[in-house]
Amino acid sequence: MLPEFEEAKRIFDAHGVPLDTVLYQKLDAYAEFLVAYNENVNLTAITDPREILIKHFLDSLLLIHKAEIPEGARMIDVGSGAGFPSVPVLLARPDIQLTLLDSLNKRIVFLQQLSERVGFRAEFLHSRAEDAAKQPAYREQFDVATARAVAAMPTLCEYCLPFVKVGGSFLALKGPGEEIADAAHAIDMLGGGNSETVDYSLCDEARKLFLVKKISHTPTKFPRNSGQIKNKTL
Repeated sequence: MLPEFEEAKRIFDAHGVPLDTVLYQKLDAYAEFLVAYNENVNLTAITDPREILIKHFLDSLLLIHKAEIPEGARMIDVGSGAGFPSVPVLLARPDIQLTLLDSLNKRIVFLQQLSERVGFRAEFLHSRAEDAAKQPAYREQFDVATARAVAAMPTLCEYCLPFVKVGGSFLALKGPGEEIADAAHAIDMLGGGNSETVDYSLCDEARKLFLVKKISHTPTKFPRNSGQIKNKTL
């Protein structure tokens, strides 16, 4: 399914990301299952093998080379979709304790079947982020929250920062059109503090990784309900 191992390794090496045959075989099985499943359930617009390798797998794995994720970290992927960025990260870092959260059950079902096909362990959570973040089992319980695209950064912070424990981090993979300053007010209101932008290139396409540290508890009124979030951005 994916380009041959040597070509894939060359592409990964050019971005400073290691790729061995074990990880490659798991990613190849992932890609094959994703494309087959996508024929019946719309999960991704990207189905070309080389584009899957670069835009899904390489982009996801750059996360662990651009940001520090502690050994054994508890991580939640908010709006997991087809599993990016978190599942490729877990395949490379099986020490991570991963929770996959999505509001659409059909995506959760895909991820559960993917875990059986590819071989990984995770918690699967069918819920809206704003609902799950109110539950004691999930509120401020994670070392890391991740998200890719999903929403504009101020809104994404409201969805994600309530999951992060004080001292943890929120990591957002974004395109070139946003600035971390756009979310400065939201970050401050939600208990975030030191934030950083990592600019990088994905085969000559500009990308950004926003890193937000959690420095204080999120006030209990956040996240607001979905109607309030849509009507007024922080």
